[in-house]
Amino acid sequence: MTTIGRALFGAVLLTASLAANCGAAEFSALADTIEKVKPSVVAVGTFQKTRRPPAVFRGTGFVIGKGLHVVTNAHVLPEKVDADKREFVAIFTGKGQTPDIREATKVAEDLDYDLAVLRISGEPLTALKLGDSTRVREGEYYALTGFPIGMVLGLHAVTHRAMIAAITPIAIPQLSAQQIDKKVLARLIAPYNIFQLDATAYPGNSGSPLYDIQSGQVIGIVNKVFVQSSRESAIEKPSGISYAIQISHLKDLLKKAGVE
Repeated sequence: MTTIGRALFGAVLLTASLAANCGAAEFSALADTIEKVKPSVVAVGTFQKTRRPPAVFRGTGFVIGKGLHVVTNAHVLPEKVDADKREFVAIFTGKGQTPDIREATKVAEDLDYDLAVLRISGEPLTALKLGDSTRVREGEYYALTGFPIGMVLGLHAVTHRAMIAAITPIAIPQLSAQQIDKKVLARLIAPYNIFQLDATAYPGNSGSPLYDIQSGQVIGIVNKVFVQSSRESAIEKPSGISYAIQISHLKDLLKKAGVE
């Protein structure tokens, strides 16, 4: 092998080594971040002591601010609860088959962005920090943690890594006017961008935080049902594409509601 050949071969090996080390460092950082994020991720649903089962899972949420507020999707919350039978909106924390149950009260909501903020009872929980969604770029990797199959197997949060596949409008024009319903039309009139992800999320993931792998700062709120109904109304079978609402909209809601 010539001197130039040896130099080129060495450069290739160095590049491969650096790439491998960077990949290992990224996964190591993610493992550390997941440990920090998980205590702040909660299940959201309703609780009624005399019902069987007493707990009904509806989606995922995460703790923000000073530890007494939880963010989720508005569609995750029930339209009403049976107060006469002492049913209430609840968040479930902890791990395993015996979660800690806390009553929650809705204090802010934005139906245009499918966001809701709950005030929870009890001692403050560990909160996540909100990041800057305006700096997110297509091709970057983030992670989401939530409960894709609810609490069927106990309260065990699941994490997936997700690439920002596209930053795209929430609704797209349809080829036929017959394919446009009132909801899609409203979002076409007042469009905004959402994050399209290459990770598979399920309805139970609604409300999960989408966060930076290094810092754990939240840049989006995973949304399956609300966004999918706007973008994929013409598709006969649901796709494996997932979406997230940008965290900037949550910041606006918190400011309007005076929630810290």
